[in-house]
Amino acid sequence: MSLVDDLTRLEELRGRGTLSDEEFQRAKLRLIDGPPVPPPLPPGAPAGVSVVNNYRRSQTDKWLAGVCGGLAGITGLDSWVWRLAFTLLALFAGTGLILYVLLWVFVPAE
Repeated sequence: MSLVDDLTRLEELRGRGTLSDEEFQRAKLRLIDGPPVPPPLPPGAPAGVSVVNNYRRSQTDKWLAGVCGGLAGITGLDSWVWRLAFTLLALFAGTGLILYVLLWVFVPAE
């Protein structure tokens, strides 16, 4: 989708009353400004370190704690894929549940 399409869709949502004026302005700024730029890596640090250090639990894309939404943000996969993976892992001796709870406890929120 292009920026114009996204802005038109936001305007339609605001017109229907789904978005308040404040929510519309925040979403519009997010679209125009683009994603936040990560801080530069220290010299000699591997590239994967910044991804792990930037991992945060999502406050917008969440069902329980935002773990899957946060993973979706850093990997590019949809959050439903992560939810499915954790559910399937939970069937194997509760591994998915244990991993989810650990991420919930140790990963900070956005």
